[in-house]
Amino acid sequence: MTERATPIEQTAPPTFETLLRTVEEMDTPDGFKAELIRGKIVVSPWSMRRYYRPMRALRKQLEAHAPEGHVADVAPFLFRFPEAGRAYGPDLYVVDESGFEGEGRHLDGAALSLVAEFTSVSTKDVDWHEKLDVYGRLVPVYLVVDMQDSEITCFRDPSPHGYRSRTTVSFGEPLQVPEPFGFTLDTTDF
Repeated sequence: MTERATPIEQTAPPTFETLLRTVEEMDTPDGFKAELIRGKIVVSPWSMRRYYRPMRALRKQLEAHAPEGHVADVAPFLFRFPEAGRAYGPDLYVVDESGFEGEGRHLDGAALSLVAEFTSVSTKDVDWHEKLDVYGRLVPVYLVVDMQDSEITCFRDPSPHGYRSRTTVSFGEPLQVPEPFGFTLDTTDF
């Protein structure tokens, strides 16, 4: 007997909520995270260990300058952007602590005051395009830490069409992080 693939007829693509439930029920292997990117569930590894020092340096500086009631963290939480049909697990983020109140496993992307993504060969395109577009409509500050080009870019001033401003510096150069943080980031440890 020969096995044949049998197509499953589906009348409509799965909804955002259905995909979120699927991600929630997944048994993702240790060291991996699942995100909703372009309407698909994408599983990718957490950052490499050589990213630890720059992530730690960035987190410490952001914690010291975070807005009142906000925390900087790297915990594996999924932030929802239902208008865009996306849900991301940022490498590092600053979020209003009130976003953790209530039930459920996914946080509202509107609670974010800053997101930082550390690029890898496999995620660079998504960090620079897909996430830039979604974050650029809502999150006040987005930092792309380009580990391949040794640069950091700060996007600021979100709008319905994306961020209005950006600044890029090489690692080792200072970078101005705008309000609600309002400080100069020291990138020498990156």
